Amino acid sequence: MKYYIIAGEPSGDLHGSNLMKGIVAEDSEAQFRFWGGDKMAEVGGRESLAKHYRETSFFGIVQVVRNLRTVLGQIDECKRDIEAFNPDVVILIDYPSFNMRIAKWAKARGTKVYYYIAPKVWAWKEWRVKELRKYVDRLYSIFPFESDYFRSKGIEPIFCGNPLCDAIAQHKAQMAPREAFLRENGLDERPIVALLAGSRRSEIKDNLADMVAISRNFPDYQFVVAAVPWLERELYEEVLRDSQIKVVCDRTYDTLIYAEAAIVTSGTATLETALMNTPEIVLYHIPKLYEWLRPLVLKIPYISLVNINLGRECVREIVVSKIDVEAVSAELRSILEGGSKREKMLADFAELQKMMGGEGSSHRTAIDIVNSLR
Repeated sequence: MKYYIIAGEPSGDLHGSNLMKGIVAEDSEAQFRFWGGDKMAEVGGRESLAKHYRETSFFGIVQVVRNLRTVLGQIDECKRDIEAFNPDVVILIDYPSFNMRIAKWAKARGTKVYYYIAPKVWAWKEWRVKELRKYVDRLYSIFPFESDYFRSKGIEPIFCGNPLCDAIAQHKAQMAPREAFLRENGLDERPIVALLAGSRRSEIKDNLADMVAISRNFPDYQFVVAAVPWLERELYEEVLRDSQIKVVCDRTYDTLIYAEAAIVTSGTATLETALMNTPEIVLYHIPKLYEWLRPLVLKIPYISLVNINLGRECVREIVVSKIDVEAVSAELRSILEGGSKREKMLADFAELQKMMGGEGSSHRTAIDIVNSLR
């Protein structure tokens, strides 16, 4: 069968590649055409890569508006490419601003539309539920709590587990030993506190500045920023000036796995950190106005995927315009080795890991996709 897959971000490329491996295992004659990245190209062939996510990733509304003509042109280009390939199914991976437009168009032309990694409509832009119900034939969720949510909206989702479990297991199987990681990145033997400050320039400037202030209370630890490769090194160095914090680029999983604890912004990183068994604090700097508006805008009581999935506070969420450095430092001490909250948090992480379904999520999803098409 013929599969057209659209992923517009690095995470989508990773999960898309694992899904493609599962599809090949179930459908030996599978043909792929896709928007994605290098990992998907390794499975489906470089010649089948229609567009790399580096050309399609625009972060934030300002970038989208500035590049609106490009975005709209890419949507038309994608439609033409789908028509030329004439697939049995279009599989959309997250990336809802782009993918929902393709879903509407593909459904209208009679092509089956499957959505893998459902948009987080339970947190924001809930109006997209109506579009999912109307234009998507099969919706795959990656969080257990989404099942009840989508059923309440008239959609029967399919939960086969969370693909992060596969990604983390694969990484652990091939990662370098701790000694090599430290040596390659100029780190010493002190225990590590990993810093994940975000993936956008504004997040780095605000969140990392708070993390610098906290680090000064922990001279016996080395604080290490897990930098993202698409932001220039100078951005980090500007904020880290006059601090002892080190920067490691494009080694986020290694940094988290070898860390004793982590300070993480919101997003998927909070769940990844928990699945790697690294105790964490969620710290997100917001403008004063957002702090006032948060109770009115946010539909859910938590911002971290750890707490949202467990339905209770497991990791401490500090979402403020101005942090209390001493209070946050005390919170960090409580999850370091010997800290009062560490063992309870690790027990909660074990429960969370079980909820996520363990390894094999990508293959289970692929089995369902292939069988449903047959």
